[in-house]
Amino acid sequence: MKIYAVLALLLFVLISNGNAQSKGNKALVLIDIQDFYFPGGATELVGAEKAADIASEVLKIFRQKGDLIIHVKHRVKSGGEIYQAVKAIKGEKVIEKSEVNAFKGTPLKEYLEQNKVKELVLIGMQTHMCLEAAARAAADYGYKVTVISDACATRDLNFNDKFISAEQVHYSTLSTLKSYCDVITFEEFEKKIFELIKKTSYL
Repeated sequence: MKIYAVLALLLFVLISNGNAQSKGNKALVLIDIQDFYFPGGATELVGAEKAADIASEVLKIFRQKGDLIIHVKHRVKSGGEIYQAVKAIKGEKVIEKSEVNAFKGTPLKEYLEQNKVKELVLIGMQTHMCLEAAARAAADYGYKVTVISDACATRDLNFNDKFISAEQVHYSTLSTLKSYCDVITFEEFEKKIFELIKKTSYL
């Protein structure tokens, strides 16, 4: 995945304190990017690897900026480890959940309040389940929410005798989420970051 060299340079100049977590008002929340969703796992998703590659690039940007990062993982019997491409590092919060909604029965909201977070960027799996539930709940709690569409993945579904492809599930979910939050691509996200840095940089 390409990130412009000038973006990396501007990030470096703007944020000279390395990977330290900031006390700003924005956080990245990675939802259930876990081994069981990938090839060979119990619930293999369509396009999981591609989505994880993009999620990794989003994660790199947040680490460079020093913004808060939270990994959410669903409790499962096997395959529950966070996928290698987006493994948590020291200082990044990991929250376990048992429900579809990442806020239900977890300390997520309390942790966001403690860190004075007002804006969330959400990525992860599955688009139509845990990602959607987190986005709707966060919006209802009053957070400004952005979902990066191509850093999410889902699977084919069946309802009675109707087959719904993963692509249809993914895009129909994102279409309804636009009523709750901003839904953008990774390329659009990069451009927003680039423009923000240009406005705040002395370069």
